[in-house]
Amino acid sequence: MTDQTTLAATPSTDEPVISVTEAALAKVLEVRAGEDEPTSLALQIDVTGVSGVDYVYDLAFTPISELPDACHRWEFGGLEFAVGDESQSKLAGATLDLPSNPVQGGLVIRNPNRPNPLGDVGELVLEGEVPERITQLLDQNVNPMLASHGGFATLVGVEGHTAYVTMGGGCQGCAMSQATLTEGIQRAILEAIPEITEVVDATDHAAGDNPFFT
Repeated sequence: MTDQTTLAATPSTDEPVISVTEAALAKVLEVRAGEDEPTSLALQIDVTGVSGVDYVYDLAFTPISELPDACHRWEFGGLEFAVGDESQSKLAGATLDLPSNPVQGGLVIRNPNRPNPLGDVGELVLEGEVPERITQLLDQNVNPMLASHGGFATLVGVEGHTAYVTMGGGCQGCAMSQATLTEGIQRAILEAIPEITEVVDATDHAAGDNPFFT
């Protein structure tokens, strides 16, 4: 069994939220052994914020008796783990591991999930036909977030289940604008407008023309 082998979880109250490699488990147990009453401690893992395109994590030993009620708990390789309820969906499918570069030290969380760069869309009240609802979404939620970068997004058309969106202002020609549309605006529209299954960036980021109309 190599260091990259993922250990099977032992039966517990909940299913594991994340996987843990054998190497990571050994490292955590080694560090915990240096704590007072180590067997009374659980490893609590939570998402505490966003940095760029990744989540920020907090890993800490917490007395099992002091774990919050609003958390997901399971035993894994002889160690109690806990993840806060608000962090579960953000950590689902992630793996706790050691860094690829041993010089780096510490632990890493390899997470397939990424935060929306435009933030949480939140609760919306959208009314009207599909184009009207998309425009309301852009005006009420997306553009206020893009405004801090001097940019804005505009719906230029809907064909079937596809929405065509352009980006202007500070976003037009920005190296990150296409990624912002894909990761942020697309996710917001797909989540809020179930009739839309695809969002296309119709902006010509080099010339500023709108290919949708050509």
